[in-house]
Amino acid sequence: MRLVLGIESSCDETAAALVTDGRRIVAQRIASQDDAHRPYGGVVPEIAARAHAERLAPLIAATLADAGVTLADVDAVAATAGPGLIGGVMVGLVTAKALAMAGDKPLLAINHLEGHALSPRLADPGLGFPYLLLLASGGHCQLLLVAGVGQYRRLATTIDDALGEAFDKTAKVLGLGFPGGPAVERIALTGDPARVPLPRPLLGSAEPHFSFAGLKSAVLRAKHAGIYADADIAAAFQQAAIDCVVDRTARALNEAGVVSALVAAGGVAANAAVRAALEALAARHGLPFVAPPLALCTDNAAMIAWAGIERMELSGWAASDPLDFAARPRWPLDPEAAPARGAGVKA
Repeated sequence: MRLVLGIESSCDETAAALVTDGRRIVAQRIASQDDAHRPYGGVVPEIAARAHAERLAPLIAATLADAGVTLADVDAVAATAGPGLIGGVMVGLVTAKALAMAGDKPLLAINHLEGHALSPRLADPGLGFPYLLLLASGGHCQLLLVAGVGQYRRLATTIDDALGEAFDKTAKVLGLGFPGGPAVERIALTGDPARVPLPRPLLGSAEPHFSFAGLKSAVLRAKHAGIYADADIAAAFQQAAIDCVVDRTARALNEAGVVSALVAAGGVAANAAVRAALEALAARHGLPFVAPPLALCTDNAAMIAWAGIERMELSGWAASDPLDFAARPRWPLDPEAAPARGAGVKA
């Protein structure tokens, strides 16, 4: 049995996990920063980096203790090296470098997006390549053809805002608190989406990409109109977002060719209504729908450890990154993808 220590610190979750090459999560700890960021209605990078620096070392020690192992029992150390808030990424990567050097272990600098992209394979050993992946989170919204470990072709990205960010801003407009995505999902259950007319940006467009900035603006106008219930606005926003996601994903399925499954990952994949709509879309295309368990949708270290295992297995357990590997605030999975118009180029 091979054992990999994973470290995740790209945004506002400090996390450590121990995962085996037999797809077993031996131990996992996550320290949330929700209380620290709640007064500001969103993640403050400086606060996040400071919290990572304070919490990460004891969190790793506790994770090793939970598993009843020491660093000597670990075969490799994997850490998020980007993309993300650079202060937090640096904290995790420097910690991983120190552990790898002290324990004479291989260092695996993992792309956070690759962690999400491969996380469904941690939970589902039957998921084979290639598959179409919807990666939707607070910082990213992409459709990727996953042909293998390290083999990603971006079919679509957002030209402005990520879907998770749109959920968070909707929650802020409605005064639902932080984190916003789960709050919008909860209140939408009691609302009527048909009562609030909202746009579906790029719905039916030949352009492959996503756009959510206009939808966010429409939510703000609906709130300021003062004639709609918050639950109805939330329900209308969620349905509009789902309609856009299904439309864009259906277009990507037609372009992708033969795939083994439709897969969703990232924090937005934890939304039950989004998952149900994607499952129905997959069924219409004769495909299975695969999404990781809810605990593996949001940022976590198990997916980072698993991405490290996938890389190690591909190399015959010979892979290792140099100790001078630099943290990256931006790191596309498909660097050869044509730039999207608008802000989507950063993805």
